[in-house]
Amino acid sequence: MPLSRGSRNVRYTPRPPGHYRRRVDIAAFQGLLTPEGQALLGEIGAADVDERTLLATASRLRARHPADLVGAALTQARLRVRGRAKFGADADRMYFTPQGLEQATRASVARHRARRFADRLGGRSPRATVLDLGCGIGGDLLARARAGVGGLGVELDPLTAAVVRANLSAFALEDLAGVRQGDAAAQDPEGHAAVFADPGRRTARGRVFDPEAYLPPLGTVLALAGRAPGACVKVAPGIPHEAVPPGAEAEWISDGGEVKEAALWLGDLAGDTPRRATLLRQDREAATLVADPGLGPPPVAGWRRYLYEPDGAVVRAHLVAEVAAGLDGALADPRIAYITSDLLRATPFARPYEVLDVLPFAVKRVRAALRAQRTGNLTIKKRGFAGDVERLRRDLRTDGTEERVLVLTRVGDAPTALICREA
Repeated sequence: MPLSRGSRNVRYTPRPPGHYRRRVDIAAFQGLLTPEGQALLGEIGAADVDERTLLATASRLRARHPADLVGAALTQARLRVRGRAKFGADADRMYFTPQGLEQATRASVARHRARRFADRLGGRSPRATVLDLGCGIGGDLLARARAGVGGLGVELDPLTAAVVRANLSAFALEDLAGVRQGDAAAQDPEGHAAVFADPGRRTARGRVFDPEAYLPPLGTVLALAGRAPGACVKVAPGIPHEAVPPGAEAEWISDGGEVKEAALWLGDLAGDTPRRATLLRQDREAATLVADPGLGPPPVAGWRRYLYEPDGAVVRAHLVAEVAAGLDGALADPRIAYITSDLLRATPFARPYEVLDVLPFAVKRVRAALRAQRTGNLTIKKRGFAGDVERLRRDLRTDGTEERVLVLTRVGDAPTALICREA
C-alpha cells in the first residue's frame, strides 16, 4: 500500500487522471529553482501578497514572467508565510506543498526527535543512516541531517519528492541526506540503522483515529520498522494504549502547552520506560516525565486549596498519578484529570490555580458568585463537563475588574464549578 505525506494514498502512474496538471505543477516548481525563479521568489518575498493585493501583484508579475512560474512563486510565497508558524525563519528558505505543510512535523518537535537519533546513532561506524518512509516535505529528514544523522527519504508523490530535494539543497544537506521517489511500504530497511515512519492519518473524509485505518495500517508499518535495529513511528496523540506494541516506548509531546503528536520508539531507539510525556518549552530545556511502575492510582479526596491542571501530554500518557505524587495531591474524581492539593509547588507538568469557591453548577448560582467577586475577564476551562462554553459565557455576563478562572467539571455525577485565580 502506498505511503505518501504529500499526496496520501495516490499511486503515481504514467497517465492518471489529471496527468497534465501534475506535469505542469512539477515543471513550474522546477522553474522556481532556476536563476529566474529564484529572482522572482525574492521579488515576491519583498512584495505584498495579502489577499487584497494578490491579484494586482500577480497581474504585474505576469507581464514580465511566464504565468505558470508566477503562479508557482506566489503559491510558495503564501505557503512560506504560513510555514513560519511551524518552521520559524527557516520557512523563508524552504519549499512546500499545501498538504505537505499541513502534515509536516513542527520544527521544535523534529529537533527534539532528531537529538535522540543523534545520541543513539551518532557513535556508530560506518555512518548510521535512517530510512524515512513517507518523508513528506522533509521536516524530520532535515532536522536529523542538521543534527548530523544522515538518511534517505522515500516519498511516493513526485512533486513532493522534488520539494524535499529543494529543501535539502536550501540548507546544503545533500551530502548527508537524499530522497527517492517510490512506495514506502515496499522499501527494504537492510543497511539502515533505523527507520522513521509517519503513516497517513487523514483521508478525504477527515482525520483517522483507528491505527489500523492509517495509510498504511499501523500493523504494516510496525512490521516494516521491526526489520531495522531501531525505529520511530509517528502516531496520533489519541492512539489507544492497547495499540502500543510490547517493548515499545510511547512518547507524547506537547509544545507551548498544546499536545502535538505521539511517537513509538522501538528496538535500539526505545528507552527503558513504557510511557513518557515530553514538554517542549521555548528557550528552556525540555521537561520529561516517565512512568513509575511502582506507583498505584492517585488517592481521591475533596477539593483542597489548589487545583492543578496537568499538561495534555501528561494526560495522554496516563502519567497523572506521577504528577499527583509529586504534589502530595489527589483527584476529586478518579475519572477526571484535575489534581487537588494543599501545596503550592512549581512543576512544569501542571498549571496551578488557587481555589476560591466550589459550588454545584447552576448558571444563576455561578453568575452570582462571579459578580460577588467583581469578575471581569473570565477564562473558562472544562473537563468532564458537557455544557456549551460560549453560550455559558454569554449567560454569565461578567463586567467587573477582577480576573478569574472558572473550572467546570464533575464529581461523580454532579456537575461542579470552581472559581479560581492564577496561583
